[in-house]
Amino acid sequence: MSALPARADAVVIGGGVIGTSAAYHLAEAGVNTVLLERGGLGGGASAHTAGMVRTYFPGLPETGQRAVRSLTAYHDFARRTGTPLGLRRLGFMALFTDERQIADFEDGLPDQRAAGVGVGLIGPREAAALNPLVDERAVLAAAWSPEAYHVDGLDIVRGYAAAARDHGARLFTHTPVTRIDDDNTVHTPRGSITADGIVCAAGPWSGEVASLASVDLPLTPRTMEMLFTDAPSAPPGDLPMTLHAASGLRIRAWKDRVLLAMGAPQADESRESWLGRIAGHLGRLFPALAGSGLHRAWSGDFDASPGNTALIGADPGRRFLYAAGFTGAGLCQAPAAGETLRDLLIAT
Repeated sequence: MSALPARADAVVIGGGVIGTSAAYHLAEAGVNTVLLERGGLGGGASAHTAGMVRTYFPGLPETGQRAVRSLTAYHDFARRTGTPLGLRRLGFMALFTDERQIADFEDGLPDQRAAGVGVGLIGPREAAALNPLVDERAVLAAAWSPEAYHVDGLDIVRGYAAAARDHGARLFTHTPVTRIDDDNTVHTPRGSITADGIVCAAGPWSGEVASLASVDLPLTPRTMEMLFTDAPSAPPGDLPMTLHAASGLRIRAWKDRVLLAMGAPQADESRESWLGRIAGHLGRLFPALAGSGLHRAWSGDFDASPGNTALIGADPGRRFLYAAGFTGAGLCQAPAAGETLRDLLIAT
């Protein structure tokens, strides 16, 4: 087990898509960078997603703006990092089943367009044509954004990690942070390192890491469970990711089955009741999936902020930077978040 260096310009805590993006962008800019990850690279939230990057986030144009910047970076990822991502465009659709949802979409459309997000309103027939599982009789309209792509989040992590190393960054896995002193000395079981600046990008553990530095981040970890349906009689093909705006249910094709998510059981809700709610929405919106068995795929914890928008900034009292609260959408924003952290650290 190699020892930590005594000092670094920047210590990044967290080895998921946000942390490796920060390490890459800092190292590329000539910043002496060390990354510390408590487990393996990409072993947290980055590995427990639906494998999509998109630019449209209903009601959140600021998130969309970062996602637009990030998608541009992903299209250039192979040239910048040497790692191809194999992006495959699928599109993203939000189904509206209430007139208020349509009005809210139209009210927010100018802000989405100003953020560079490509999205428009389509009718039920167009929605069913894009996703044949949709029952057009159950839908009033839909938002359609073609700029959404399948991607393997671990490819992003590996690409950023390799490119960060190429630029001189040192990455230490299985190295949890146990204490952070007032002088930005970071303590781990492997040893201690003093940093000019600390970057907290620890996903659902970001609040815990920040508290070690006496910094308060208003984060609430949430659990998201992904489910598989039974394999349908006909392979689903390349369906767009489809969101039911009212319930938050999301579905997409995954090989020969359908992958779906709708949070996790509420505190006072049994698993059976939760699965029953999901089954009810599936039967109404996607009749071909009615009665399908629902099977656990994987689950993970995500960091959520009060407004479901990422917290990216610097503590006013010390050189402690943070990027957290992505609520499972870190893949979509990682390049822009890394660039912002780089600029903040260099400027402070």
